[in-house]
Amino acid sequence: MREFASFAACEQRYIKCSLDIGLARCDAFRLWGRTEQENTAIRRQYVAYQDLKALRDLVPKGGTMGEIEQFLGKLLRTVTFDLEQERLASFSAFRFLYERLLGPEARPYLPAVFCAAAALPQIRPERRKMLLQSLSEAAATAPAWSDAQPSFYPEFIEDVETA
Repeated sequence: MREFASFAACEQRYIKCSLDIGLARCDAFRLWGRTEQENTAIRRQYVAYQDLKALRDLVPKGGTMGEIEQFLGKLLRTVTFDLEQERLASFSAFRFLYERLLGPEARPYLPAVFCAAAALPQIRPERRKMLLQSLSEAAATAPAWSDAQPSFYPEFIEDVETA
């Protein structure tokens, strides 16, 4: 929860909406679509996220090159979509989202796919630099990753009037 609270408000909103879309938690159009432009963005995200269910099953179990190639190739397209939206400003926010979308088994592959997507020409050069610099040496060179399921999944909360 503390990590999520450290993200900018726009990152928090994007993560919550992305989880609603990627995990099919609710009707994202009803909850998140305030304007026609937002509804169009949500529609595009539904299309970009259509491979998530298959990706959960493709997470490499044995670490063979064939498994890795199939998983990372498909995942790269989805991750590039998210980074192009310019709503995730760091590896931490990206990792937070994707370990929830894909599960803990995907954690070891997240630094590689993040670097690959962030380095693509679809990402503006100054944004590319910011994203790549957000990946810490510790995350990039981690000898192992936790296999614990994420315990906190942020959700939309209606604004409540304070007394």
